[in-house]
Amino acid sequence: MSKTLIHTALLCEAQIIIDYFKLKKDNLVTGSYKLYTSDHILLLVSGIGEQNTVKALSYIFINYKINKAINFGIAGTSNKTINIGTLFCTNKTLEDIPFASITSVNKALDVKKNLDTLLVDMEAKYFMNLCKEYNIKNIYIFKIVSDYLDLTIPKKSFVIQEVKKSFSKWKKYI
Repeated sequence: MSKTLIHTALLCEAQIIIDYFKLKKDNLVTGSYKLYTSDHILLLVSGIGEQNTVKALSYIFINYKINKAINFGIAGTSNKTINIGTLFCTNKTLEDIPFASITSVNKALDVKKNLDTLLVDMEAKYFMNLCKEYNIKNIYIFKIVSDYLDLTIPKKSFVIQEVKKSFSKWKKYI
């Protein structure tokens, strides 16, 4: 049976999804990532960055049949006119969620660096590349603005709060 994959880097990004869908932790999975499941959903918490994302997603795409893949998480922006907590889709134009371009980096950016995109994260590019490599056609990448690239890591409680606020806007795409 094929499933919808939801990928996050952090457990605090995933917690509302785990609770809402009553997902069960798969304790058979080994490695640095965590997997939560139901009959129709796989939720993968990979850890931050390219290496963690590629390793964890490769395992999923090799071992499961995926019909839809969603990457969800936080992203920074250097544009201070955008409110913290704003939700964007970075790979599609949707009727109810604004589009924003995104750059994925391997380490925190210096704010003074010129960006060609509105958002910056550490996983979206690698998520998209692997989905394409494994021929996943139905892909969504959702990002919540968490900071203005000031190099401070958002607190878990803040991330959980912002995810809860945005969840009703994007859960219909699951």
